[in-house]
Formats: sequence, structure tokens, C-alpha cells
Amino acid sequence: MPMPIWWGHVNKRIFNPRAIAGGKWPVLMHVGRTSGTTYRTPLDAHPVDGGYVFVLVYGSRSDWVQNILAAGSARLRVDGKEMDLAAPRLIGRAEAFQAIPAEVARPPRLLRITEFLRMDLVTR
Repeated sequence: MPMPIWWGHVNKRIFNPRAIAGGKWPVLMHVGRTSGTTYRTPLDAHPVDGGYVFVLVYGSRSDWVQNILAAGSARLRVDGKEMDLAAPRLIGRAEAFQAIPAEVARPPRLLRITEFLRMDLVTR
């Protein structure tokens, strides 16, 4: 696991609400797989051809990742614009780094992140 789970709980309770309120972070809106509650999670959203890639800092077992995989879709707000995303799938480091433009900062190797989530833009 790249980051300890306890740090995720700290982020969820303390830092995430501040990031959302600040309005500068991309926010992924998803529905809880058992509760049906709508959640908002601030994340780094890397635009790629036809969609977005998200770094799974806490791994694929994170609640937000499991919610999106179960629902098959989510909504992303970036710079005040909202878009629908679908077809969530886990991808590895090589595929993620191939999709993300080279000039974009990569997660430090020290974090040992090997999983990423890729989603496609829903066009209307």
C-alpha cells in the first residue's frame, strides 16, 4: 500500500473539505455503493486522450475507487465545468505514464504507486 490508510482518514476528515471549499482542486462526484450517498472527493485529475487518469495514492481498495468501479460512472468538476465519466478501469504504471503527457509531474517513486484509475469522457 503506497500510503497508510490512517492518513487517508485524516485527509477525508480534515484536508478534503478544505480542498473542496477552496475550489481549486478537481472534484470527483460519486455515489456510495451501499449508502447511495453522493460523495465529493478532491483529486489530481490528469486529462488524457478521451478521458482522465487518477493516481490511486491509497490503492484500488479506497472507498471512492470501489464506489466508482461499482457504479460504472462518476462526474468530474474541473475549473467550474462538470463532465460525465464512464468505463472506469484500473491500469498499471506503464499504461498510465504512457497516457499522461511527459511534462506532467509524476508521483514520486518513493510512494511506490502502481495503480491508476482511467475513465472515459461521455460525449453527448
